[in-house]
Amino acid sequence: MTNRTDEFIKACNERILIIDGAMGTMIQRYKLGEADYRGDRFKDWPSDVKGNNDLLSLTQPEIIKEIHGEYLAAGADIIETNTFNGTTISMADYGMEELAYEINVEAAKVAKRAALEWTEKTPEKPRFVAGAVGPTNRTASISPDVNNPGYRNVTFDELVEAYSAQTKGLIEGGVDVILIETIFDTLNAKAAGFAVLQVFEELGLKLPILISGTITDLSGRNLSGQTPEAFFYSMRHLKPFSIGLNCSFGAEQLRPAIQELHKVADCNISAYPNAGLPNEMGEYDETPDEMAAKIEGWAKEGMINMIGGCCGSTPAHIAAIAKAVAPYKPRVTPEVPVKMRLSGLEPFVHA
Repeated sequence: MTNRTDEFIKACNERILIIDGAMGTMIQRYKLGEADYRGDRFKDWPSDVKGNNDLLSLTQPEIIKEIHGEYLAAGADIIETNTFNGTTISMADYGMEELAYEINVEAAKVAKRAALEWTEKTPEKPRFVAGAVGPTNRTASISPDVNNPGYRNVTFDELVEAYSAQTKGLIEGGVDVILIETIFDTLNAKAAGFAVLQVFEELGLKLPILISGTITDLSGRNLSGQTPEAFFYSMRHLKPFSIGLNCSFGAEQLRPAIQELHKVADCNISAYPNAGLPNEMGEYDETPDEMAAKIEGWAKEGMINMIGGCCGSTPAHIAAIAKAVAPYKPRVTPEVPVKMRLSGLEPFVHA
């Protein structure tokens, strides 16, 4: 563990930490065109790259730093690197697999510069960088072909290789924690966790691991069919610093799942829901005050240690959430009895 890790643990014990909001939502506000995404370096790239937000860490780093700064100004303790699709697997959509490692290094450096600037401004409130490890655009446990249920378009080993390269890049860039996020397929997450632990062993270091799943239907399960409790038991071997949920359907719909994790998790709890549900235009209408009011109850009941926003959330949302939860203490990790805890789609706890 590093000194930064000690600082992070100390801060998490003292207060509810604030996670930043949506990177993509903020990038959309800049109305960037194809030429903006390409920059000078990729002006002759053979395929379109508009929409490759992770590439902006190379071509428009000041914009990404500016967005980080807005969230830090709003009160964020933790900012996520702009690397949600920063794997060779996801970058293949643009023919940019070879850039994946560099994108992670540079995205981490951009976020680190922003975090250090704000830590200097507010030394009593140190800021931290979470290396964002996204789910990729493939699923290891479900067939993408309805006519061939046994077919898979990615293997566990391919995922491990991609996640290993991403994790090394994030660490080289200076992240403080690793965030495996927006997990819709538990098998993908297990590959990510395996890769992260391998990299830690190879590099001779250890950073806190934050794990955040996502609920994909109103039954409260992820895409691979697991309940939140079963999902936690599948991830528990990684000894995560926190378990939580993000994205999904907004704070109101996510509350039951967070309550479920709160009852069983012997680690910290994180959450960063969407700003409500998207309207027919795909936009998010929930105001900062509306979102903060729903989340305040979670803090009041002692259910969370880290809180922020996902799709549709802005610095205004994060500022409102930070203000709403400020009076409350972070969740106290419970003493969980030692039992055999297994998971399929449902949890099984041996009496």
